[in-house]
Amino acid sequence: MADGKNSFRHESLQDAKRIQDVLDSLAKGLIKGKLTFSDEDGEIILEPKGLLNLKLTASKDDSRHKLSVRISWRAEEEVVERKHLKVS
Repeated sequence: MADGKNSFRHESLQDAKRIQDVLDSLAKGLIKGKLTFSDEDGEIILEPKGLLNLKLTASKDDSRHKLSVRISWRAEEEVVERKHLKVS
């Protein structure tokens, strides 16, 4: 866990099968509407709902190849009860 309770960051070397397992878990979490990320330092839970923004980028430069997947969304704002306006 990095940067307190509001963010999570993980970086490691994995083989293609393990990365597929992680992507499968992400897909299942997106379907359920709940993604949980945790390590020995803490946990963060995200709840994707509604329309999500998807950004895919791929690049190839000599021996370094890169694929990035970014998914973002706006959290539903709590509905605040509106006071009734009377005009006379």
